[in-house]
Amino acid sequence: MTRSWAILASIAVLTTGCASLITPTYSPDYPSLDRLKAGQLGKVAVGTFQPRDPQAPVNKITLRGSSLATPQGTFSEYLESAMRSDLNELRALDPNAQTRVDAVLLKNEIDVSGFSTGTGVMVATVTVSKRGATVLQKTYTANTQFESSFAGAVAIPKGMNEYPTLVRTLLQTIYSDTAFINAIKP
Repeated sequence: MTRSWAILASIAVLTTGCASLITPTYSPDYPSLDRLKAGQLGKVAVGTFQPRDPQAPVNKITLRGSSLATPQGTFSEYLESAMRSDLNELRALDPNAQTRVDAVLLKNEIDVSGFSTGTGVMVATVTVSKRGATVLQKTYTANTQFESSFAGAVAIPKGMNEYPTLVRTLLQTIYSDTAFINAIKP
């Protein structure tokens, strides 16, 4: 009987919007990293991904009244951390490299308001510079769609768990772009 009450209390918290949720840890897409590595990339520094202000609209995601947050502090920092992780995995990350990647997060949304389908959209402008000169500035977009539910107790966790997939999809788009690959070559 006590377990049933605990489950009901958890559902009540999730459906009333009182909960604050933390995004799951990002994990790389290894086929994308393999394609990027095949492009003969050089050493790359990851600069600052903007905006850093936690109050910026792109750094706020609400899933049916529940706030979604990241361990890094902002969603732009989550994206920055994911790219650092990927480049580190490839042994291409070097904070002192002549090639540097910066980004501005322009759109960042997870929508679980639908009856059976949720969506995610992320838009970021990525700038690659070499020795201080811009060699690429391009805007990339990622869209995801996932199974959701009318029930908030199902939809909210699904939206939360979808966030790393949205980031991975954006990074896949960036890493598969020939212009980006050429910009980070030595």
